[in-house]
Amino acid sequence: MTPITTNPALVDFCAELAKAPFIAVDTEFMRETTYWPRLCLIQAASADVSGIIDPMAEGLDMEPFLDLLRDPKIIKVFHAARQDIEIFVRLGAMPLPMFDTQVAAMAAGFGDQVSYEALVRQMLKKELDKGSRFTDWARRPLSEAQLTYALGDVTHLAALYPRLREQLAKAGRLDWVLQEMSALTDPQLYDTTPENAWKRLKPKKYSAKYLAAFVATAVWRERMAQERDQPRGRIIKDEAIDEIATQAPTDPDAFNRLRSVSKGFGASRLGESLIAELKTVLADPEAHAPDIERPGHRPAAAPSVVELLKVLLKAKSDNAGVATKMIANVADLEKIALDDDAPVDALRGWRREMFGEDALKLKRGELALVLNGSRVEVVEIEG
Repeated sequence: MTPITTNPALVDFCAELAKAPFIAVDTEFMRETTYWPRLCLIQAASADVSGIIDPMAEGLDMEPFLDLLRDPKIIKVFHAARQDIEIFVRLGAMPLPMFDTQVAAMAAGFGDQVSYEALVRQMLKKELDKGSRFTDWARRPLSEAQLTYALGDVTHLAALYPRLREQLAKAGRLDWVLQEMSALTDPQLYDTTPENAWKRLKPKKYSAKYLAAFVATAVWRERMAQERDQPRGRIIKDEAIDEIATQAPTDPDAFNRLRSVSKGFGASRLGESLIAELKTVLADPEAHAPDIERPGHRPAAAPSVVELLKVLLKAKSDNAGVATKMIANVADLEKIALDDDAPVDALRGWRREMFGEDALKLKRGELALVLNGSRVEVVEIEG
């Protein structure tokens, strides 16, 4: 088995893939010690052709394959796609339209976040050899075992997709999965602009001084992680951002008194750089603090109501063969317990039809949960 390492071979391979209505795609990458994932292999397969692309090959132009990912006529099939999408978005190719078999499996009754191995075992009756999963994909040459493992991921995926899609279509759930794909391919999920980094974190206070320092530290960390190509946590941990925003240290000694940063950080190059950022924003916190709404006081949901909703959710999930995670989570249930118009997905679209309407009826005392043997059933209460 020989990976594709030349431009003519890649053009020919992509021309064959372009004839197919869908292609299965997987990647092998390394990112344990880096901010940016280092793409080591791309595997792709249709029903008729399969191959492995070596993006590390000198002089290889990836545009023919990226063009396939951009082609709106070809469905791109992944399993647990988010990290793969992140890689391709950075290369300028959001894979659209897209189908994630992990999400599809949740809608088809295979449970929460079913593994690829389990899905292959249950649907294709095959066992996967995962012995090469944690090997060094950046080292060349790759072994025959590594290549066989890598190619197997997409050839099985290409066999899974039509069966899983047909199963969902027969159950009337294909549209559910396609709706989920819209959320998964939202460009905002893959935004790495340093200035937006703080939005992924949760500030614990809302004073201008705290917020100005919080944002400045988060933005600084993201920029340093990208420039040095190191994981965010190698720069400073998440918990350090809150402590720095709370204590507002502006000299090395103040940093040395913090618990969440390493000793000597304040006098390091990184520390000096962060101190300069903090001095700038703390000179005028009002000008640098983001305008965010302070959350109002919200009464806690009655635990008994939330527990009833949990039982209803599990009953609906089990009876329909849909993963509970795909319908609602505990935070959603707490919001529904407090508000019949809560802004949650569980009260919209197909989720409302399956669960949301009955959740509201349960709150109003119009439904009861009864145990029939080992099965929880939902029955209407006659007024």
